[in-house]
Amino acid sequence: MLPSFYRDYDRVALPRIQKTVSGEDASDVGAFSFGTVITFTLHLPRRLGAAAVVLRLCRDGEAFFDMPLSFISTKYGEDVYKLTLDTASLCGEQDFGLFFYHFLFLRGQDTLFTDSVNNVDFTLSEHEGRSFRLLVYSPDFKTPDWFAGGTMYHIFVDRFCRGKGEAPLRAGATLEEDWENGIPQFAPYPGAPLANDCFFGGNLWGVAEKLDYLKSLGVTVLYLSPVFEAASNHKYDTGDYERVDAAFGGEAALAHLLDKAKAYGIRIILDGVFNHTGDDSRYFNRYGHYDTLGAYQSPDSPYAAWYSFRRFPNDYESWWGIPILPRINSRLPEVRAYLAGKNGIAASRVRQGIAGWRLDVADELSDEFLDDLRSSLHEASDEQPIIIGEVWENAAEKMAYGRRRRYFSGKQLDSVMNYPIRNGILSFVRDGDAEALYNVLTKLYSSYPRPVCHCLMNLLGTHDTERILTVLGDPTLGSGRSNAELSVARLSPEQRGRAIRRLQIALTLQFTVFGVPSVFYGDEAGMEGYRDPFCRFPFPWGREEQTLVETVRFLGALRRENDCFADGDFRVIYHGAHAIAYEREQNGSRVLIAANLSEQTLTLPIAGRWQALRPDALPSLCEKTIRIPPEQACIFKEVSV
Repeated sequence: MLPSFYRDYDRVALPRIQKTVSGEDASDVGAFSFGTVITFTLHLPRRLGAAAVVLRLCRDGEAFFDMPLSFISTKYGEDVYKLTLDTASLCGEQDFGLFFYHFLFLRGQDTLFTDSVNNVDFTLSEHEGRSFRLLVYSPDFKTPDWFAGGTMYHIFVDRFCRGKGEAPLRAGATLEEDWENGIPQFAPYPGAPLANDCFFGGNLWGVAEKLDYLKSLGVTVLYLSPVFEAASNHKYDTGDYERVDAAFGGEAALAHLLDKAKAYGIRIILDGVFNHTGDDSRYFNRYGHYDTLGAYQSPDSPYAAWYSFRRFPNDYESWWGIPILPRINSRLPEVRAYLAGKNGIAASRVRQGIAGWRLDVADELSDEFLDDLRSSLHEASDEQPIIIGEVWENAAEKMAYGRRRRYFSGKQLDSVMNYPIRNGILSFVRDGDAEALYNVLTKLYSSYPRPVCHCLMNLLGTHDTERILTVLGDPTLGSGRSNAELSVARLSPEQRGRAIRRLQIALTLQFTVFGVPSVFYGDEAGMEGYRDPFCRFPFPWGREEQTLVETVRFLGALRRENDCFADGDFRVIYHGAHAIAYEREQNGSRVLIAANLSEQTLTLPIAGRWQALRPDALPSLCEKTIRIPPEQACIFKEVSV
């Protein structure tokens, strides 16, 4: 332990670290286009006792090296140091790179290090702390303008709507006739084998029939669960990438949906399950249902090299060890050409009119595959298809199977499923932890390229998670209960009422932070459900929770009417015990969002005049202060004086 004389840094103001680019402040930015010149300016209180400042930096996977900052001036008890960093020189031959850095403050007998929890804020430590991150991306990287500012709706096709149109089930499958009361097929315990061959009959014809409803919510993008031919009701076990499943209406239904959705100004995104196929597929053909020579049937199969057999034919690599999902080698040139090449499956569907792809288990797809995919999709359409990866963590620093991924180098993904924002919102809305939400927002906004921030797929629930209403109403999440018990378990009236109030706050945050909100079908209708498959009940048409439906309609309209939600600046202006407030701004137009989970009214000082947009009970105009009632999320728009 150092003597207290040398520990006076914990009693003085922290140094201020400022980043500027071409004279503009970029202190909350941690991702820059290749060729950007960044100026670091550090303002040090003299009481800190630092005689020099050093930037210690490394490229990911390489050794750190030191760059001293230049002393510029001293004034009013503050020393100023500067350093200019050219990202082109930093990256060398590549036009992208990931770097980590600390600032060191040399004080004679000891050295202090920055320690950052969210890539912007920091404390000082006597030991090397958590690094700041610097991401440099390709100079021509651009995300689709049409996607930012929109609202996405995620449909699990078999459970959304049973439309009028030809949609025959395959041989051996069964139909659950009771749409309103039927229970999804479930295994005796989690992880037990399950055929998933019982269907509720939702199809693409039904999606087309509900476009009026979806448009009323402000939906601009539909993300469909897998639609290609497969044995199961969920279709993540692809049988044939070249055919839309007959049970969903086949090619005719998809073409009809695309045409009708275009008239509504709604784009369609498909689910790309390119890491594995089903064992019941034209490629593997374990059961001989296809007229091809599958990899399971013979080493001479044209698909034999797609799969990795440890011992032919029954011992092979599969996704998470599930034998019905044999894994394919996405590095293999033949696989890349078939799925991701310029004449491959993904590009051909884009030429048909599909607006992009969500990539299932993107962490398991090779860099080569993702590089090919982006290139081929951009060649296939001038409208720049969206590419969204299923990534559950911070994608800027993602490690998968011992390798750092370069999703946001500018050559692979446009966006990812934003599970970190879900975690942050849940921490706040369920537990009142405003600090957790603040850190998530700050870290993501400073880690990702700005074009990515505006296109993030912000979600509260998916087909892989418990229903958001259940999460907010039952803190146990069904722990200790069997699948049979969970299949009929529902929230009590008290739990449901509390969950609805919490969900209104969560939706307000989801729709107004940077990124694009994605609503899992039925969440806006008040659907409940525990773990898979109980998060996949049929949509309760005619029995929707209107309070939530109207909340989503209001928020969808808010996004449509205010450009700041497309690519406006984002800034947290307050976070404290159980409360957070932030603003969105573009071209002088500002919207302020404040959420209060405490039991007392929150009063915040403001400049200017603000009109309350939600809830209606607030004063119509606010000046000098705004008051946020307990357990409320409020939205204000600045008005001219």
